Amino acid sequence: MNKNNVIGWILIGAVMLGFMWYQSKQSEKQAAYQAYQDSIAAVEQYRLDSIYAATHPVDTSYLTGIELPEGNQAPIYKDSLLEQASSLEAELVWLDNGKLRLAVSTKGAQPSSAQVLDYSSYGGSDLYLFKEGQSEMGYSIYTGENINTKDFVFEVASRTDTSVVMRLPFANGGYIEQSYLLGRDSYDVENVLSFVGMDGIIPRNVTQFDFDWNVTIPRMEKGYKNESQYSMLNYYFSGEKKPEVIGRGRSGEKKIDSKLSWFAFHQQFFSAIMRAEDEFASGDLALKFMPETDEDGNLMACSANMRYEMHRDGNNSYRNEFYFGPNHFTTLKSYDQKYEKIIPLGGALVGWITRFVIIPLFDFLHRFISNFGIIILLMTIFIKIVVLPFAYKSFSSSAKMQAIKPEVDKLNEKYPKPEDAMKKQQAMMNLYQRAGINPMGGCLPMLLQFPILWAMFRFFPASIELRQQSFLWADDLSAYDSILNFGFHIPLLGDHISLFALLMAVSMFFYSRATMQGQSISDPSQASMRFMSLYMMPIMMFFICNSLSSALSYYYLLSNLITMLETWIIKKFFVKPEEILAKLKATEGKKAPKSKWEQRLEEAQRMQQQAYAEQQKKNRR
Repeated sequence: MNKNNVIGWILIGAVMLGFMWYQSKQSEKQAAYQAYQDSIAAVEQYRLDSIYAATHPVDTSYLTGIELPEGNQAPIYKDSLLEQASSLEAELVWLDNGKLRLAVSTKGAQPSSAQVLDYSSYGGSDLYLFKEGQSEMGYSIYTGENINTKDFVFEVASRTDTSVVMRLPFANGGYIEQSYLLGRDSYDVENVLSFVGMDGIIPRNVTQFDFDWNVTIPRMEKGYKNESQYSMLNYYFSGEKKPEVIGRGRSGEKKIDSKLSWFAFHQQFFSAIMRAEDEFASGDLALKFMPETDEDGNLMACSANMRYEMHRDGNNSYRNEFYFGPNHFTTLKSYDQKYEKIIPLGGALVGWITRFVIIPLFDFLHRFISNFGIIILLMTIFIKIVVLPFAYKSFSSSAKMQAIKPEVDKLNEKYPKPEDAMKKQQAMMNLYQRAGINPMGGCLPMLLQFPILWAMFRFFPASIELRQQSFLWADDLSAYDSILNFGFHIPLLGDHISLFALLMAVSMFFYSRATMQGQSISDPSQASMRFMSLYMMPIMMFFICNSLSSALSYYYLLSNLITMLETWIIKKFFVKPEEILAKLKATEGKKAPKSKWEQRLEEAQRMQQQAYAEQQKKNRR
């Protein structure tokens, strides 16, 4: 190392040592200044507390007869009234508006149970979103010491059949107030948290406080698989099109670092929703599903640990809105808070069909018909009539293919060799064109019908109107129907046989077989596709639908039967095989002009044939 390098390193070290010494001196000055400011703040706070205590006498009459802790017991809380409130006996205050029965505990001024009165759980028992002992809710805040409201018994300041006001007093004269008001003929609960006269109790440098809610949702439906699959935790950011989702049958958690409008503990057909009027500042959400064998019959454990920003404008009240009720689309939509978006109706296209076609049609028919099995039948017929113009091309194309099957068989006999595949394909295309058949004519109509099928797949399991509605042998159209119970669980199948699912699979088999009667199998890939469509698809659909909504299987069964009827009518009265064969005979020996699509197809086939020939040459070598 030369002389210049040595001098450079010495200078760098000197600069670094000087900077570190300067920073340490600045830190010492800053610490001393902060200590000075803290001491001034402490003296000022003590002065304010003394003034407030002198001018705001505390009403402690409600404590008459309460024994104080023995002298040898060290108090847990510095505030004497908090110490007393931590050892009082809790009681329940019941609120009832005919729709919702809410129990509010004086311990923490928190909801203890929520019963939805218009509904019952499967089996006929009362329906609780959560029962006593399954919910714990509290606010944590610093008041000179860390406290959580769920640890103290509040006094009841006022109450009616649908409202209650509870207060937690402090020795210095202030109090925390919690009020609950049930909406008229609704599932809505207005909640206001207020810090009254606590400017001298909550330090000025406290800018936030926390809220935590842990609740266990019991099982309410017939089938665990279906219920858990459609249960989840939703949370919504203001301005977004729809809420985010945690769960759908799987446990999960999410840390949120931005403002949040509301969250929902969402069972398949009922939800506990909480919305903060001023929004939550941040939070942590979690969901854990219980096993099907849970001894207490619980479905999932939900938790929300949220944070509020303290108001600094003199308003010490924080408004919240709770919803304890059914996931009914129209009811949730009436709140204008995107609550209805928690109902899983599908993506953009499928959701649009469900919201603006399926639901209005369903509601319209329900005005005049009480039997939901009949409603589903009429809906199926209506939808089939609407899509018939598109489906007609598919059905007529299938019928024409069956009519020309003898001619197709002749071409297969004429070109049996693989190297003649190009010639056979060209002859096939010429045959189709002479007969007026578009080989792709059946694809587009089926694609147009697929969103409707998917919309129905999403609608029926999420439709609370079908819940506990019976039809034929099914006692609940929102759950599976069962004609045979095994008494034990079989993987993928479950512990039962659904008759609607079985009939749907059988109808699917016969529909596939009828569709394929006119198709010619010329290579192994076509045989494989035939096997998949004819056997595997019905079996797979049976396994999928066996534990899902019986209304869904019933709809697919009706759809298959009506489709087979439409196909038979078209073949019988609209497609005349003798006319098609006469047309072929009249154009025999003539080549029909090729469309651009046929030209591109032939070019692709020619290239494939060349590649096949080259591969054969390599194999011979």
